[in-house]
Amino acid sequence: MITLLTRPGCHLCDDARTIVERVASDVGEPWEERDITQDEKDLAEYHDHIPVTFVDGKQIDFWFVDEKRLRTALASR
Repeated sequence: MITLLTRPGCHLCDDARTIVERVASDVGEPWEERDITQDEKDLAEYHDHIPVTFVDGKQIDFWFVDEKRLRTALASR
């Protein structure tokens, strides 16, 4: 499972979402997007690092999504 942490109005999040959607579609992987402004703990922990990308709960990127790293993380599970 891919998890993408975002917040409204974040242009980097928009770019990250595009990459995550493409990779998830290509490999048939489910993904979810979580708005950090909806959870105080997420907001406190990630407020200046978004977007943040996780694969199966393990953080693999922040600020940008590296498509190659995301694909590698998914393939190496």
